[in-house]
Amino acid sequence: MVTVIDATDLRLGRLASLVAKRCLEGEEIAIVNAEAAVVTGAKARVLADYDVKRKRGSREGGPFFPRRPDHIIKRTIRGMLPYKRQRGVEAFKRVKVYVGVPNEFANSEFEVIDSAHVESLSTPKYVKIGTISETLGAKF
Repeated sequence: MVTVIDATDLRLGRLASLVAKRCLEGEEIAIVNAEAAVVTGAKARVLADYDVKRKRGSREGGPFFPRRPDHIIKRTIRGMLPYKRQRGVEAFKRVKVYVGVPNEFANSEFEVIDSAHVESLSTPKYVKIGTISETLGAKF
């Protein structure tokens, strides 16, 4: 049984930490609408931070930071897992992230994580992952 989470208006860090914890416990999770998740902070600072991450390293040797929204979310979740150990590798394989809603999950009920919702912010400063991806040069 796969748990389907709708990432619309969910904060990326909170979403990633909750998903990582649940995957380590053995749960399979699919995240849909990846482009609608948000990163909190002023738009200029957030875009500058992601641009620095993207340009770090060399083209030949890395580290390579993703551009697409689904890959950005998956990379963030990977950072919260012990991905170099066997249990982290197995947990990471239980995570699937999609841009939009694929046909296999069109009729399923989505779980919404209230503790990660953007409405609980005290300030309205945030940037959607889709905007970050477009700035980095993604074509999705």
